[in-house]
Amino acid sequence: MKQRPISTLGIDFGTSNSAIACAPNGEAARLLPVEGSATTLPTAIFFNAEDRTTHFGREAIAQYLSGTEGRLMRSLKSLLGSALMQEKTAIYDGLVSFEDIIARFLRELAVRASRELGQIPERVVIGRPVHFVDDDPKRDERAEESLRHAARAAGFRDIAFELEPIAAAFDYEQRVTKESIVLIVDIGGGTSDFTVVRVGPDRATRDDRSDDVLATSGVHIGGTDFDQRLNLERVMPQFGFRHTGPQGREVPSKVFFELSSWHLINWLYAPKAVRQAKELRTSYSNTRLHDRLMNVLEERHGHRIASAVEAAKIDASVRDAETEIDLSCAEAGLMASLSPEDMAQQLATPLENVIACAHTCVKRAGLRSNDLDAIYLTGGSSALRPFQHALRKSFAGATLVEGDLFGGVATGLACVTRPGRAA
Repeated sequence: MKQRPISTLGIDFGTSNSAIACAPNGEAARLLPVEGSATTLPTAIFFNAEDRTTHFGREAIAQYLSGTEGRLMRSLKSLLGSALMQEKTAIYDGLVSFEDIIARFLRELAVRASRELGQIPERVVIGRPVHFVDDDPKRDERAEESLRHAARAAGFRDIAFELEPIAAAFDYEQRVTKESIVLIVDIGGGTSDFTVVRVGPDRATRDDRSDDVLATSGVHIGGTDFDQRLNLERVMPQFGFRHTGPQGREVPSKVFFELSSWHLINWLYAPKAVRQAKELRTSYSNTRLHDRLMNVLEERHGHRIASAVEAAKIDASVRDAETEIDLSCAEAGLMASLSPEDMAQQLATPLENVIACAHTCVKRAGLRSNDLDAIYLTGGSSALRPFQHALRKSFAGATLVEGDLFGGVATGLACVTRPGRAA
């Protein structure tokens, strides 16, 4: 890793939320407001079919939830590396590829940065996970290439990429007073990434930081996967998931997996998908469950339910108490519940996989867990109480430091000025 004074824009293009930061002419990196005074922007686009306009972030979600006719898209980052990237989808002004939709979002970030700075910095560094796609290097390369093309289409020219946990290490380094060995833990919406790195005030001034990165690892599990699992287990049974039909067979589960996956929900609103869902009625013993499912699909309430599940996850974690999930959009008075105990039980397996990936990173560095001076948390899902409990149990004795969960990566990216991984 190399650092030198240069005007840089750092973009943390996240699965759930995005942020931008700048470090103009060697000054300290700072986050830029991107929606009012907020320094994070939900990675969401709404194509308003009524007045043929495009909206982003909280405004996009609010327009959709208010009932405005149109198309909401979230979790776009999850599509990188998939065959869907070059496919076209219908919006109010015709057919566009998903790569173009990502470019529109990045362009909007550039516009909002220019409003704050007066111009776009000459260089942009975009964060990327350790693995866009697990165990498939070719698809992983294709994912970065798609993001590069989208950034160019958005108007950026001097483009570089940096691993998100390494960017978080730069952010953490700004607050340490002595040399330390730190495990950077970045749990985002789509991936969980780890880096073991040496940081310190003296090291921060060095041009070449390559030797300070001791190991990296990552797994394609994140907050949206946690949301999907909770949605499946706590909500989808209300619509027929694992429901046994007259012939003694369960209702086919494909529709429930797609209805609980942010980036697949829109596909279920297509006429063909709605027809296929209607044909499932004979698979139900209790057709009331099927009525609820059809209400959700025909009235396009899938994203509303996914948002309610995400909000319940956060609420149950923050308050450490049971919370309710409002499903009245499917049937008047219908509710589901989520308790901290439910959450811990349902997320146990994916969290075990995430913790195992953290240990893999430490082992790759040639260290043991008690060799770490600290564990630095960033990424919104790192605040999840069951995850922090599992991390403390598995890395007993290590100090957990909670950073800027939504802005730390962007701030660190603005500090990265080495020429590596350039477009």
